[in-house]
Amino acid sequence: MTERAPGPDPVRMGTLPGRSDDFAVRTEDLGKLYGTRQAVVGLDLAVPAGLIFGFLGPNGAGKTTTVGMLCTLLRPSLGDAWVAGAHVVREAGRVRRRIGVVFQEQTLDQDLTAMESMRLQAELYGLPGAAARAASAALLGLVGLADRAGHTVRTLSGGTRRRLEIARALVHGPRVLFLDEPTAGLDPQTRAALWEHLRLLCREHGITVFLTTHHLEEAEHCDRIAIIDHGELVTEGTPRALKSVIGADVVTLRTDDDERAAETVRRSFGLPAETGPDGVRLRAPDGAALVPRLCAGLTVPVRSVTVASPTLDDVFLHHTLRDAPR
Repeated sequence: MTERAPGPDPVRMGTLPGRSDDFAVRTEDLGKLYGTRQAVVGLDLAVPAGLIFGFLGPNGAGKTTTVGMLCTLLRPSLGDAWVAGAHVVREAGRVRRRIGVVFQEQTLDQDLTAMESMRLQAELYGLPGAAARAASAALLGLVGLADRAGHTVRTLSGGTRRRLEIARALVHGPRVLFLDEPTAGLDPQTRAALWEHLRLLCREHGITVFLTTHHLEEAEHCDRIAIIDHGELVTEGTPRALKSVIGADVVTLRTDDDERAAETVRRSFGLPAETGPDGVRLRAPDGAALVPRLCAGLTVPVRSVTVASPTLDDVFLHHTLRDAPR
């Protein structure tokens, strides 16, 4: 039997059966082979419902392949995966009814109005006329576009179009929203507004957001993140917990003689120190407490000192031993 779209108000999540499932996305030993090449290897994920989950990794790490399998666009070669309580192979139709997808590349029809875009999406999912109108109006209001309903897409800014795409992906009442690089090409102010809307979806409507991104500073907004590299999951947890693994602060000094200063740090303080374009760089568990002793112990004038706590860039480097994705 074909699963029908939910009722006229898709903003009210929980109308679909199986909502009590604790995990919005779960995989067991999930893998994808292209000939002899392993694009994804033994992936085990358990994404709690109602969170913003960030899926990070460099180009070619397996992010797109994984999301393709979770969205039923690719058939897994190995293992199992469940999305919104449905198996991605055995219950692919149910998965498609229970997810929304926003691709990195824009897919809006430039000549339609915002409301027409919403109504078209609703009709594709089989929502009756009254339900489609109610859902479209409610969701445009949710993302702050109620006053743009009659504007054609081509007249909207990039950030406004992105919000419209998110609203359109929610019109049939999905439980999980997949976003591929949702803030790509947006200015900082628009990115901040978009993140506020995503938090609202999770906090007030119980939607799980599963997003991919190359911007590690944006992953700070996620409740949990996972890093994938060479097709394998290398670490997973909250941003705070993952940064705590790194532990040490980064201390950067600019001096009149960086090479001499670095040698003094290594010899007198027993800390590894490297020189580079930014000056002398070293790690210490409590960088702020170390700074006075460093300045007193160096025999060359110190021009500036900065202390930085671990970032997700540091986490990425720690686990992948390559440059953080940009």
